[in-house]
Amino acid sequence: MRFKLLSIFAAAVLVAACESTPDATDGSAGDGDVMVEEIIVEEINPLSTQYVREVLGDHVLFGLNSSVINAQAQGTIKRWAEWMNAYGQIVVIIEGHADERGTREYNLALGERRATAVKNFMISMGVDASRIATISFGKERPIVEGHTEAAWAQNRRGVLVLG
Repeated sequence: MRFKLLSIFAAAVLVAACESTPDATDGSAGDGDVMVEEIIVEEINPLSTQYVREVLGDHVLFGLNSSVINAQAQGTIKRWAEWMNAYGQIVVIIEGHADERGTREYNLALGERRATAVKNFMISMGVDASRIATISFGKERPIVEGHTEAAWAQNRRGVLVLG
């Protein structure tokens, strides 16, 4: 008997929950007019660090002991160059990074070669060289801590930073 009463009560609650009454948020004004719901999309400022990170991608990866720009990195760097060509006031810094293996001196030199390779590719895409600075951090600023190939692969990178 209790089970039947609980079942009837649950069914009544379910039906009541499914009913809705018109209000101002359902898109109708109540007098036959239809209100258009305004959707506000926050645009990201194309001159911001957020735009670089979320829209352009802020880094490219390199192979072990290499400063060769692979096809995937080329696509990202082309986006950077097109963006810089569209916004002539932008000045950037290209950071070169390395993984933890090797000496400090070797990795600083490798980071500089990586940053310079990115800069030269951007120049070849029409960006004025005076708008691109480079700096090497070698192995001093890893983005991923760890002593695995996966961590090292993420640390071998070139990063675009607004100047």
